[in-house]
Amino acid sequence: MGRRTISVHHVRAALRGAQRLGVDTLPLLQAAQIPPLLLGDDRARVTPEQFTRLVKALHRATGDEFLGLGAAPSRRGSFEMMCHATLGCRDLGAALRRAVRFYGLFPDGPDLALHAPASAPGGPARTGGEDARPEAVFVIRNDLTHDEDHFLSECLIIIWHRLSSWLIGRRIPLLWAEFAYPAPPYASEYALLFGCPVRFGAARTGAGFDPRWLAAPVIQDESTLTDLLHRAPADLLSRRDYGTTVAEQVRQVLVRALRGDGATRLPEVPAVAARLAVSPATLRRRLQAEGASFQRLKDAVRRDAAITGLVEGRETIAELASRLGFSEDTAFHRAFRRWTGTTPGAYRLDRETQSQQS
Repeated sequence: MGRRTISVHHVRAALRGAQRLGVDTLPLLQAAQIPPLLLGDDRARVTPEQFTRLVKALHRATGDEFLGLGAAPSRRGSFEMMCHATLGCRDLGAALRRAVRFYGLFPDGPDLALHAPASAPGGPARTGGEDARPEAVFVIRNDLTHDEDHFLSECLIIIWHRLSSWLIGRRIPLLWAEFAYPAPPYASEYALLFGCPVRFGAARTGAGFDPRWLAAPVIQDESTLTDLLHRAPADLLSRRDYGTTVAEQVRQVLVRALRGDGATRLPEVPAVAARLAVSPATLRRRLQAEGASFQRLKDAVRRDAAITGLVEGRETIAELASRLGFSEDTAFHRAFRRWTGTTPGAYRLDRETQSQQS
């Protein structure tokens, strides 16, 4: 419980390459236990487990780690070999340079680059323009031919960031992320995905971080890599709450409240503020500074818990509504329709139909 659900926009984008290749995607959705009807509603969401199953099914169906979204396929196993190549590096800077060179060996592959200050292990910075920033920058320098939804570009940035953090055993905070295209309708998802300020309409697609992280030693080995690959892509595409922002700390308090036995009501602002040792006014002010609000966080926690609960199917809808703090089933139904565009009963029926067909 507590993991963020994933917008249906990302589900549709992930399917795009397979559709272009003529792959029948209905069996893939059934294998992932994602009701096809969800794809028609922009408010619909899926669990991380459903999305992981879909991506794995797409890997098998396309034989391509880029899911048919690149100019040329990336054969399955390429990512694993790139990871093996980085394990022997002294520090993160050397590991990232080796990863960039690895993918640079493939014609029509993504043109990746690491720009770093001259004093950092990542190497000398480019001069002039935005590349002269004091941060280290990981950037994608080319347009990916079939990536019309920019899904592959975004995944490359996300996976690069998660892999970098994994290599050194510490979470690397991103300073910013920017994208060379207009803001999509679901732009509000990006701050949660990347955990930093996000800008659209930029000159390039990339992310910045403190260059001091490039000197951090690589601590992983082949045994821990095996574990990482077993959990992929879930651990690489998801973003855990590290409690580094006030919004994350509030979300953690709310999620823990839902782990109690029996009916419970989520705590309100005064109780959460007391837990975090601040005044309610200070809590609201700090959330506002991060572009968040208590009510939106509360709605998101209940929405994600509701979707997860319906997919897992261990509670009746009435029990789930009570656990999420709704005094009446009708209130839960109204909220769920507002969150997802459908009712809890219809969502569960679609999910059960998918399970029977898969």
